[in-house]
Amino acid sequence: MSNTRRERDSMGDRELPADVYYGIQTLRARENFPISGLRPLPIYVDAFLLLKKATAIANGDLGCIPPEVSAAIARAADDILSGQLRDQFVVDVYQAGAGTSHHMNVNEVLANRALEILGAEKGDYKRVSPNDSVNYGQSTNDTVPTAIRIGSLLALEHSLYPGLHDAIAALDEKSLAFRNLVRSGRTHLQDAVPVRLGETFHAWSQILRDHRTRIEQAATDLQQLGIGGSATGTGLNTHPQYRDRVVALLSEFLGQPLQSAPNLMAAMQSMAPFVRVSGSLRNLAQDLAKISHDLRLLDSGPKTGFKEIQLPPVQPGSSIMPGKYNPVIAEMMTMVCFQVMGFDSAIALAAQAGQLELNITMPLIAYNLIHSIEILGSALSVLAEKCLRGIEARRDRCRDYAEASLALVTALNPHIGYLNAADVAKESLATGKSIRAIVLERNLMSAEALAQVLDLEAMSAPHGLPN
Repeated sequence: MSNTRRERDSMGDRELPADVYYGIQTLRARENFPISGLRPLPIYVDAFLLLKKATAIANGDLGCIPPEVSAAIARAADDILSGQLRDQFVVDVYQAGAGTSHHMNVNEVLANRALEILGAEKGDYKRVSPNDSVNYGQSTNDTVPTAIRIGSLLALEHSLYPGLHDAIAALDEKSLAFRNLVRSGRTHLQDAVPVRLGETFHAWSQILRDHRTRIEQAATDLQQLGIGGSATGTGLNTHPQYRDRVVALLSEFLGQPLQSAPNLMAAMQSMAPFVRVSGSLRNLAQDLAKISHDLRLLDSGPKTGFKEIQLPPVQPGSSIMPGKYNPVIAEMMTMVCFQVMGFDSAIALAAQAGQLELNITMPLIAYNLIHSIEILGSALSVLAEKCLRGIEARRDRCRDYAEASLALVTALNPHIGYLNAADVAKESLATGKSIRAIVLERNLMSAEALAQVLDLEAMSAPHGLPN
């Protein structure tokens, strides 16, 4: 048997290795775009496979393609979704505008696997054609934005939401464990009135809950699909019932309430749903970066920093300094956040780069958006497991800082006035005397009243919560 096969497209003939499942258009794309070495994200491939399975079934049911071809394409999609032929999706992320190269890679692999299922030779496209069978009634222009929506929804469900759940649960655990532990608050990195360490963690937990709500709201835009618009949104070459059948099948596959977009042309042209979701991810990343910075500050030391908490050491921190452990999980989280912010900037630029009926930067949007979702989700799960759940409080250090804070004079304002309190703070800083001692020396308050006002537990108790 020959180790090559010959295929033909509108530009001519080419030879391919006989064993590959992609075809001539994929071959040309590999030659044209040796850019990054990055291949399509697996979940984006899954999204295309689910879409192509739905379109094959719908077109078969509607009599647009033969039933045995419809069944073979659907089975081919299931085979690949189960793990077969994953190495056949080979087009670089940075490719032909709109994503035609990756789209044809999917069409060719499905066609050749379907041919194999039907007992035919790969490349015998008279029986099953990448264009006329797998791609019947479709265009890159409506399939790619639909696949981005599906891939993003899958990534949110499989990665980001579980990661957020893990992180929120871990923060809640620490909020409860540290609920009665007082530490010095800090604003502008200067002394501020005392707070509970548990409330610090509770605030972070609430921040992540709020972000999940925002992301879920943004993701509702992804549920409106423009499939069925074909080349320009007019639905040319599609059956009148096709779009609704495909959307119904995809809703079943994903278990989500997907809908056909009210205006297919708008759904194909505007990248606004992706920008909205990406923006919500950027918003989350900005707060996660801040929380990561806070964790590193509170763990700084061990001798020359705050060291109010101890992050779990997970690996040696230095190639030259023995016994050093660094907050590497929080550092990783920070870098992931910065990458997500950079991806969001690229998505915003790409979203306005379309002209008339098509946006030509959709491959960039697809990769950046889905990758952002996945790395944030993975990073959050690692943060929860290897950092947050193992945090220990340095209770003595927290108490010492809280009692030494000059900001305790703030509680004296209603009793001795702002200016007197400021004078007490200045003298304490200059002499090293405690605030309590100076107030008593100046006869500004009685010892009993002062003890009540400077009760750290009472000062740091959140309103409505017991001490």
